[in-house]
Amino acid sequence: MFVTMIRAGVCLLMLITPQTLFAAQDQVIDTGSTCWMLISTALVLLMIPGLAMFYGGLVRTKNVLGTMMHSYVALAIIGVLWVVCGFSLTFGKGILGGIVGWNSDYFFLKGIDELVTNGIPEYIIAMFQGKFAIITPALISGALAERVYFRGYILFIALWFLFVYCPLCHWVWAPDGWLYNAGAKGVIDLAGGLVIHVSAGISALAAAVYLGPRKGFPKLAVQPNNLVMTLMGAGLLWVGWFGFNAGSTLQSGLDTARALTMTQISAASGALTWLIIEAMAFRKATALGFASGILAGLVAITPAAAVVQPLGALTLGALSSLVCYYALKGKLKFGYDDALDCFGIHGVGSGMGVLVLCFFIRDSWFASASEAIGRTWTVWDQLLVQLKGMGATLLLASVMTWVICIIVEKTVGFRINEEAEILGLDQSLHGERGYDFT
Repeated sequence: MFVTMIRAGVCLLMLITPQTLFAAQDQVIDTGSTCWMLISTALVLLMIPGLAMFYGGLVRTKNVLGTMMHSYVALAIIGVLWVVCGFSLTFGKGILGGIVGWNSDYFFLKGIDELVTNGIPEYIIAMFQGKFAIITPALISGALAERVYFRGYILFIALWFLFVYCPLCHWVWAPDGWLYNAGAKGVIDLAGGLVIHVSAGISALAAAVYLGPRKGFPKLAVQPNNLVMTLMGAGLLWVGWFGFNAGSTLQSGLDTARALTMTQISAASGALTWLIIEAMAFRKATALGFASGILAGLVAITPAAAVVQPLGALTLGALSSLVCYYALKGKLKFGYDDALDCFGIHGVGSGMGVLVLCFFIRDSWFASASEAIGRTWTVWDQLLVQLKGMGATLLLASVMTWVICIIVEKTVGFRINEEAEILGLDQSLHGERGYDFT
């Protein structure tokens, strides 16, 4: 009876006690936000196999494993670099005039063992941000598909992470970053419109131009080996994007609900718009077009999900599909071989979202920004900030990517030889086959 009474008392205490726990040094953990961030981290991780399937299905049969490996190996390379130095370089105190972060306590994550930030253990925030760092260079692999050495690609993403991603991430998301404090509330980039998609897109374009086109491009038609896999990959990316955007609020509250809702709306709008465009142009609805529309809607809402309302999300998704559709057509006109359209969708679609979001920001956000600076903050003020962020991203990513390509080519080699390209990445670089037809 006594034990039963104790158990009943404990249960009652748990019911009336706020759902928080106490960590080391009396730091309160918000279990609701912590739980959501754990889920969001897993959802963003899910995007890596989603991207691998999306890209893997689009290449020729002889390159499917090599292409998927480009996404998966980023989990290992960037996953280790993030722990060793990446977290410090992005979220440490700014040095060299704020170009990059630096905090020796963050190397090997040794200084965050007992740290809690806004009710969330810093380990979770570090791992969540680490998944962003992993997927960004993996996106670029779409432009390099079917024509780079695996060793060259590994060196490329390592250098790109250190000299493009880390500085840019610090500028936009670190509290002392110059774009974080560029005016009023700084540049608006909730989940990586600039940091991830525009940087990856323009870097993909620079790398594609440096490497040159695949053998036979554009006269030789490159047929996807498995559009079923590409559709599955697009579905996984859509699901993972809820963690990508809604998790970037770093809470479990109103902003989280807004971000998740706008993500869904924009993705659906983008997919529907692409279907309408194809119906008008070809009187057919293609699976590849539908998948492309999903991505176009998702990349456009990525920077804007926390500040726009449903009408804005619908508009951004539709506009993104429209501009991305014509950007893909422009690839053949200008003659660059962005194999899997990283620039045409991620760069163009998200770049459009970064700028156009200014015209759909909710009034309460402008009121809060105006109150913070003591004067009226307008759409045009914010557009100027967004343009500064866009210019800085394009300059850093394009110039550094070109330099990195030269370094990789001169050291370990980047563009594979003609014989290996004809044979395919799977056989020539990995000694395997994605599909055994024997």
